[in-house]
Amino acid sequence: MGLLAIGTPLDWPEAKKVASHVRSWGIEQLLAIWRRAKGKERDALLWGDEVEYLVVCYDDEDRVVRLSLRQADILAALASDEKLLHQGGGVPDVQRGTLREGETAPVFHPEFGRFMLEATPGKPWGIGFKDLLDVEPNMKWRRAIAKDHMASTEYPITLTTFPRLGTKDCTTPQYPVSGEKLRSQFVPDEIANPHIRFPTLAANIRSRRGRKVEINVPVFKDENTPWPFKDPTVNYDLHHWPEDDDVRNGAAKQNHVYMDAMAFGMGSCCLQITFQAKNIAEGRKMYDQLSPLGPILLALTAATPIYKGFLVDTDVRWNQISRAVDDRTPEELGEKPLQHDRWRLPKSRYASNSTYISQDPRLRKEYLDPNLVIDEDIKKRLLDGGMDDLLATHFAHLFIRDPIVVFAEDLKELDLDKADHFENLQSTNWQHMRFKPPPIGSDIGWRVEFRPMEIQITDYENAAFSVFIVLITRAILSFDLNFYIPITRVSENMEIAHIRDAVSSQKFYFRKDPFPSRSIKSTSTSGLSSPVASRPPTPLGPVEDEYELMTINEVINGQTDSEGGFPGLIPLVENYLNSMNVDVETRCELARYLDLIRKRADGRLWTAAKWIRNFVHNHPGYKKDSAVDESITYDLVKAAETITRNEGRDGLGEEMLGKRV
Repeated sequence: MGLLAIGTPLDWPEAKKVASHVRSWGIEQLLAIWRRAKGKERDALLWGDEVEYLVVCYDDEDRVVRLSLRQADILAALASDEKLLHQGGGVPDVQRGTLREGETAPVFHPEFGRFMLEATPGKPWGIGFKDLLDVEPNMKWRRAIAKDHMASTEYPITLTTFPRLGTKDCTTPQYPVSGEKLRSQFVPDEIANPHIRFPTLAANIRSRRGRKVEINVPVFKDENTPWPFKDPTVNYDLHHWPEDDDVRNGAAKQNHVYMDAMAFGMGSCCLQITFQAKNIAEGRKMYDQLSPLGPILLALTAATPIYKGFLVDTDVRWNQISRAVDDRTPEELGEKPLQHDRWRLPKSRYASNSTYISQDPRLRKEYLDPNLVIDEDIKKRLLDGGMDDLLATHFAHLFIRDPIVVFAEDLKELDLDKADHFENLQSTNWQHMRFKPPPIGSDIGWRVEFRPMEIQITDYENAAFSVFIVLITRAILSFDLNFYIPITRVSENMEIAHIRDAVSSQKFYFRKDPFPSRSIKSTSTSGLSSPVASRPPTPLGPVEDEYELMTINEVINGQTDSEGGFPGLIPLVENYLNSMNVDVETRCELARYLDLIRKRADGRLWTAAKWIRNFVHNHPGYKKDSAVDESITYDLVKAAETITRNEGRDGLGEEMLGKRV
């Protein structure tokens, strides 16, 4: 969500004048944090999950569902609930039907859209296996609490996007589609959280860019889809703002669904996991080793096949958010020669990672991006301040961006006991992994945030993917696993993950041998060999020999067609569990989650994207023209709510969840 500071925001022309000043102070704050915290140690890993909800409102009489813009009212009701504020006596255990003592009430946060809520556990999860079993009941409890503080017609749904966001009458209350901040022809300014950060962010991105953001998603071509497809919702005759000329100048592409505002990206819901490492070295290792897994988990959690009332030919949200906050100028995009700007920038500020940061001797220079854009002056300041080359390069790359939201009050003096200027840049670099220094004045350690996953329809699925990522981090650290591939291949994989049904139809670049050594091994009861020797020196030989194209099934479940193939992430996790002597009951509970992911990878279970497509295709009101009308949307959202409540036990959604008892 970013830093919700309060103050007087500068419009972009004024913010631009002080951008270098803010960057400079941000680097000074970063160095102060670095000096204080580089040796910080924590006893054990802690972690937390973030679940985001769309709040929908039903009109059952007219069979219409809309987005509810009552975020502020719902949060106020949650904040004034005395029982919730003093919760400590127990949490309803949905699976066991009992109460557990000592739980802390979850915390709810605002998000960009006034139709969104974010919920986190009341306190971080520990590494204990029993904690892993508490995640799903806690997620169910969070949803129940949120629902209890909503109107009877409202429900907190975990769909990635609302299928008809940007169409007429898609919100309640309804506002005229106009506004100086977004200047959108599809959504009003009132759709965004009114906190000054959000409209200022949207307006300054547009102003810096010199035009509205441009989001074009290829439409899915069905039997009756008009072809060539020209988005029928676009008004080419609008003349309210100068930016209305965008569509007349080619912003709306043929055979694409066109969107023009930050809300179409930042109005998406996701599942994010943040880990606290025991020290900076462990955090840097997790950042690097989880980075190549990002595209795999993005494809596995695919859930976004509809935009603005049309089926599209992609399955995930990532690139749409990237374009929704892309503030690059024509010069930075390479559309004009460099004259006023410093660099051409190959990526939006919302993008896949471009750096590795661990001081692991297995990190070869060939894995790094040879064309990485960095601010050399900032890198020198960081090196002179004692930071090592890899981490200095990482932050010097993040700081090529301008601060977008600058508050006048923050420019009066530099406070090295704060991190506001650093976070101004850090929190608006939205990459699929984020490396987070310890907050000032806190005992929190170095953290790593895993950001690519799409939100899932059920709490069972969201818990499964959360637990899976946690167990992967444990296997990485226990077995010293190596998933390095060139970072440019990771970026390619992120693009591949967008392809329709990529989980079953595509191959991804992935490392063939994750083990630090093949010379000394122990064999678990599962038959999988695991390393016990210390890792060898930096490997030699062509980097291209270290990885190959694999299906997601091979990445998750392992290659079985040749000896010495990739063992699979789930077998690696199972080997880790065997090494920890997990009790039978806990192991059975964890097996439920691993089984979901195993079957999702091999195609026996569908992604939410595939289920949604199938629902639309089989709806009696669908005309095979790619259009998802109000009636289809109403039935789709109702079905998603039913699946959330019953988790396939009535047969609905069984293609995603398997048979549930």
